Amino acid sequence: MKFTKESLITGFALFSMFFGAGNLILPPSLGFKAGDAWFLVTIGFMISAVILPLLGIFAHARLQGTLMDFGKKVSPVFSLIYCVLIYLISVALPSPRTASVTHEIAVTPFFGSSPILTSTIYFVLVLIFVLNRSKILDVLGKFLTPIIFIVILSIICVGIFIPHPAMNASTISEPLVQGLLEGYQTFDAIAAVVVGGVLIISLDLKGAQEFQNKRMLIRNAGVIAGIGLFITYAGLIFNGALFNTTFPEDISRTQLLSGLSYETLGNIGSIFLSVLVSLACFTTAVGIVTGTSDFFKGIFNNSSAVYVGTAVISCALGVVMGQFDVSYIIDVAVPALLFIYPITIVLILLNILPEHWGTPIMFRAVVLVTMLFSIPDFLASIGFKEEVQPILKIIPFGNNTLGWVLPVFITFVSLILLSNVWRPAKN
Repeated sequence: MKFTKESLITGFALFSMFFGAGNLILPPSLGFKAGDAWFLVTIGFMISAVILPLLGIFAHARLQGTLMDFGKKVSPVFSLIYCVLIYLISVALPSPRTASVTHEIAVTPFFGSSPILTSTIYFVLVLIFVLNRSKILDVLGKFLTPIIFIVILSIICVGIFIPHPAMNASTISEPLVQGLLEGYQTFDAIAAVVVGGVLIISLDLKGAQEFQNKRMLIRNAGVIAGIGLFITYAGLIFNGALFNTTFPEDISRTQLLSGLSYETLGNIGSIFLSVLVSLACFTTAVGIVTGTSDFFKGIFNNSSAVYVGTAVISCALGVVMGQFDVSYIIDVAVPALLFIYPITIVLILLNILPEHWGTPIMFRAVVLVTMLFSIPDFLASIGFKEEVQPILKIIPFGNNTLGWVLPVFITFVSLILLSNVWRPAKN
């Protein structure tokens, strides 16, 4: 695997589009609660927030199309509905959340301005970047990402090597599962299918390349972004665990991140953190809005007017939703994630399978089973927990909101075995 200058710049740009609000505030909080079980929550978190997104980029490298291609083997109608849901969720929740985090961490400590002013200025700047989308990879990869990564590493390294008291015991009953589920909230698997499309189009705009060369470039960029995410997440989780006796148990996610920056870098840490949060959140919002605009532009015959209109609407929605506090947006996201995330996971995995396994029948059966067994989790998250509790008790891992995993695995293995039996008979 050879990393060229172009793959490094593209990988840095990809990292910056992944790394946003949830990526900053969730890992320290998870480590803070995990305490001496920080290693187990890290493993779970890495599965859902690093490995799956990396596989999503690999799937994009293989397909080199749009998000529509991820679900086309199920059916064109399903693919369209799935894509619309993904993009609506993206511009309604993770994108505005970046503005909310920016206000709470980078603006409130220094200015007394209102959230509406922050989100308005923020999304006006996002819109400017999105309307100049041909320059996105270079700006993100060459300039913004190195600054983001240097600040993150400064906080992590200082936090590891300065003296601190012994960490408390874990307050999490199932750290591995909790780490896995908390990784959902980063939206990284969804981000992979969204910003992967942005990456494909951005590379096309920079000039045509052969399919294999572009595939290798995208895969290498994905590996670079994955390494960056791994180092960042592991470091932030470990720092949260190291300082879990320093702060009160009920500290909020944003307050904890601010506290860590102060404990590690002192007063200058607040300034560093403000720069880090602003850049990290901003680059993610740019990636989300660009991906959404690209999608609807493609649906409507590559209309530039649709691209601009979608960007404007997405940014306007960001202004409205960005006024709410981070905790509220995270809570609102839970039902949507519990339904759409399992579907996204299985589509990523199916799209990296060998062609003889990833048949339309396999896609349809696995996706259908995933949807069916995700419904109880979704209903429980919107207030019907008592009604679906008997069902969740019957399904293996149902009480861990992972009731879809075993049925999907059984479906997959059964179809593989049936296809092996059928193929010789057919010959």
